[in-house]
Amino acid sequence: MFEPLRQRIAAEGESLSGGILKVDNFINHQVDPLLMDACGAEFARLFAETRPTKVLTAEISGIAPALMTAKYLQLPVVYARKHKPITMPDTVFLTLAPSHTKGRMVELIVSPEYLGNGERVLIIDDFLASGATIAGLVRLAQTAGAVLVGIGALIEKTFEGGRDLLTPLNVPIEALVPISSLDHGQITFAED
Repeated sequence: MFEPLRQRIAAEGESLSGGILKVDNFINHQVDPLLMDACGAEFARLFAETRPTKVLTAEISGIAPALMTAKYLQLPVVYARKHKPITMPDTVFLTLAPSHTKGRMVELIVSPEYLGNGERVLIIDDFLASGATIAGLVRLAQTAGAVLVGIGALIEKTFEGGRDLLTPLNVPIEALVPISSLDHGQITFAED
């Protein structure tokens, strides 16, 4: 359990209906750069031995922790876009993943210019919940011919089973703060 993030969730996080954890004040809408920097340093420490060559994440909430992780690993960050800009080539890597907070499927798109064969990819995201978004990022990496070396999430909602979906990938999976329940408006940390 990464204590600085745990304390912030305990102080400012909100358990909403439907298993939603609102952390908009410091991760998802307004970002605390000092907290994200500390989280990035922790991820870099946890994954240094996996020797990644790129950090991959999803637009938009995964960008801050991925960027800070990459800063400490001295690597570039690639983020999967949800809309294809006109600057992206016609041929792209694309997959669909369900968005828990949006309540619909979203596209995840990466240009082959920035994710290639033989890259060693570390996936960093804000949440590990059902695992569907991270599984989409894994598909993008595999389609590119990259090697997945690890998965990190700021927060894991252990009750949604995402780790079980990803465990067969046989890579290290690290969550800085595991949460075992959001029932009755209460945030229960996995080690409580």
